[in-house]
Amino acid sequence: MVEEKVHISEKLAPILKQVSDPEIPVLSIIDLGVVRSAEIKNGVAEVKITPTYSGCPAMDVIGDDIKTALLEAGYQAKVDLILAPAWSTDWITEEGKIALEKYGIAAPLEASADKKALLGETNVVKCTNCQSKNTQMVSQFGSTACKALFKCNDCQEPFDYFKCLI
Repeated sequence: MVEEKVHISEKLAPILKQVSDPEIPVLSIIDLGVVRSAEIKNGVAEVKITPTYSGCPAMDVIGDDIKTALLEAGYQAKVDLILAPAWSTDWITEEGKIALEKYGIAAPLEASADKKALLGETNVVKCTNCQSKNTQMVSQFGSTACKALFKCNDCQEPFDYFKCLI
C-alpha cells in the first residue's frame, strides 16, 4: 500500500487529539487515522477526514465534534470529507491499537492473517481478555460493520475484532 503523507498543524494536533471516535471513545480521530490533513489557512482551521468505510454513520458526528472542539479553541472550522485514497486500518497508530486492545477490541491483523481468521482457517485473533489465540469467529459482523464478533474458547468471553481494511 502506498502511504499518503498526512499533514497536521502543530497547533491543531492537540485539539484534534481530544476528539474521539463516537463508536470507540478510547480512540482519538488522530489515532484512528481518519484525519488526513489539518491546516490553518487565512485564520480558518481546515480539516480533511476520510471515513473508515463508505457510508460510515459516525462521520457526521465526527465532523460536528471537530467543529465544536476547534470553535472552543478559538478557531473557525471547515471540515471536508474525502474519499480517496480509501481509509486503511494501516492508518491506525500503534497507540490506537493498544487503546483498542485495552478497550476490549482486538486490533486489526495484517491482510493475509485477517482473511484466514475471517474464513475460519486459523486461530490468530488474540482474546482481549485472556490473550489466548484459541478463539473463533461467531459472526462476520460485530457491534458495527467494521468489526467481527469473536469468542474465546478458553475464557468463553465474547469480543469484537476490528477487521483489516487495506
